[in-house]
Amino acid sequence: MACTVARDALSPSAEEYLTWLAVEQGRARNTLSAYRRDLATFERFLAETGRSVEDADAAAVEEHLARRRAEGLGPASVARSLAAVRGLYRFRVEEGLAVVDPTSDVAALSLARRLPKALDEPSVIALLESAPGDDPSSRRDRALLELLYGTGMRVSEAAGLSLADLGSDTGLVRVLGKGNKERLVPVGRHAAAALDRWLSPAGRQSFAPRRWARRGDAEAVFLNSRGGRLTRQGMWGVLKKRARAVGLEDQVHPHVLRHSCATHMLSHGADIRVVQELLGHVSIATTQAYTKVTTQHLRAAYEQAHPRAGAARGH
Repeated sequence: MACTVARDALSPSAEEYLTWLAVEQGRARNTLSAYRRDLATFERFLAETGRSVEDADAAAVEEHLARRRAEGLGPASVARSLAAVRGLYRFRVEEGLAVVDPTSDVAALSLARRLPKALDEPSVIALLESAPGDDPSSRRDRALLELLYGTGMRVSEAAGLSLADLGSDTGLVRVLGKGNKERLVPVGRHAAAALDRWLSPAGRQSFAPRRWARRGDAEAVFLNSRGGRLTRQGMWGVLKKRARAVGLEDQVHPHVLRHSCATHMLSHGADIRVVQELLGHVSIATTQAYTKVTTQHLRAAYEQAHPRAGAARGH
């Protein structure tokens, strides 16, 4: 008989699996949180249908996925849910907690690979110049936008930056990426100049409180107006505000400057391995998605400009 699973409780093997992902695999906190939610939902489904993790079969897994689709979950989220459940059962088999993996008979979910959405170069310039003021907020916002575009780092990585990560002499910034993997990223002259203006007494120091609420705030590169570390949600707010000011609010998303950085570098002839290292991609296949974007742009420009490539032209 299956035991009842509390709303936020997980089975012992699921807890062990998440611990293994964190300790042995170095998975990011956001990934672990998402997997925890997915596994909790799966185990609640099993309990409601009189089953448990130990006696679930392929039909149970497929039924669970079908319910998630019926609840309106998108294809990517359903695929992640399957990945979490599949990972749990593979872990159970490898650890000797089970003999059979019920997910081995569940077909993988195919997802149409979405091409990264990037701004064109004039739009990026307009966005970067959307904070022209000399007040502390404008200095901070310009430095943030220049850094995101100049380095291609994720918004969450920028939110985690501390002053010690900025190399004053090397022109490099230390970035802590997914899975707590560090990489060194060069900072271009425009981003460096904007950072210098923000880190001057007329910039960051204007937001510094008399007494820091948390030690991490005192070390943060980017602060909010209350003297706390600017979170990734706060950075997304900055991006939306500045995009709205130049009429780009419908074209921005949290990683738009990261995608634009990669796309523009490849368009200007950068080696794909260099871009992979810059962005912190584990697999070159992830970076290759940007080559498809640049190829599309190349094809469109070719068909528009070449006299014998596009639609028939009048004589």
